[in-house]
Amino acid sequence: MKAILRIIDRARAAPRRIVLCEAEDPRILQAAQRASQEGIARIVLVGNTRQINAAAAIHGIGLDGMTLVDPSTSALTPSFAQQLFALRQKKGMTLDEAKRAVLDPLCFANLMVRLGHADGSVAGADHTTADVVRNAIQLIGLAPGFRLVSSFFLMMLCEPFHTLKGGLIFSDCGLVVDPDADALADIAMAAADSARTLLMEEPRVAMLSFSTSGSASHAAVDKVVAATERVRAQRPDLAIDGDVQLDAAIVAEIAARKVAHSQVNGHANVLVFPSLEAGNIGYKLAERVGGAKAIGPMLQGLNKPANDLSRGCSADDVFHVIAVTVVQAQATAEQASKGEQAAA
Repeated sequence: MKAILRIIDRARAAPRRIVLCEAEDPRILQAAQRASQEGIARIVLVGNTRQINAAAAIHGIGLDGMTLVDPSTSALTPSFAQQLFALRQKKGMTLDEAKRAVLDPLCFANLMVRLGHADGSVAGADHTTADVVRNAIQLIGLAPGFRLVSSFFLMMLCEPFHTLKGGLIFSDCGLVVDPDADALADIAMAAADSARTLLMEEPRVAMLSFSTSGSASHAAVDKVVAATERVRAQRPDLAIDGDVQLDAAIVAEIAARKVAHSQVNGHANVLVFPSLEAGNIGYKLAERVGGAKAIGPMLQGLNKPANDLSRGCSADDVFHVIAVTVVQAQATAEQASKGEQAAA
């Protein structure tokens, strides 16, 4: 079964509340209707209720089963303003500014996630990535143990002509421009978690470089080696190779020749790129030349899921990101439950 179909099935098994703050966009409404009808999510639409209903009517989209929340009239708005003020006052925000800010659907939606009124958010069809990421970091915050938010693509190679089959995680292809060794280690661990959650298999991480096992000497290689060592120290049970070239990461015969004592053995399902430049080029080559299906970029390293969309996204893209967000929310709830049990 294709990776995205497994994700959809898992989402349908335990749907979560996903909040969408660009609810006048027909792509968002079409995806919301599909997600609701297929039972993969409990959809919350945030915005001007009159305008949302008008947009839905124009495009023939039913809103049955969805919850509409208007920040200008919601009973939650006053308490959200107080919570936002408490959160941001040390950064100079006044209470009056907080009262105005919560009327913004993006802000309101992420506060819903932060305060437990929703399990995840999806935005970016109309907002810039910078706005989506900044708002998520400020309001939802980083997951424990992480120092930055990064992104990943779920790459699916499921066509008959693909010799390498299945899903892969590519990271970071959309956010962190030039990570140092510490940041690259964070990206690798977050990407491993994303693979475990979404591919539903144990992660096998390749820390990509133009060098394999020290075949080249350069500061860029040293960074990858140092990041790999940091990951091994923090996640000793994680299968990881680095520094490693792409062919040795995904071709078993080449790995056997070039990588001594490999933990991945040419079967990587997580490819960690040394820079945004390399990652962006890599995923677009896989998509445009290799015929892979790219879903994302999605965000990782947040305390609760909040995902970004491309402003050129289709309704299908939005639907798939909703499904991913549901599965991320399921994993977040499972981790929280384990933490509570361990503390008891």
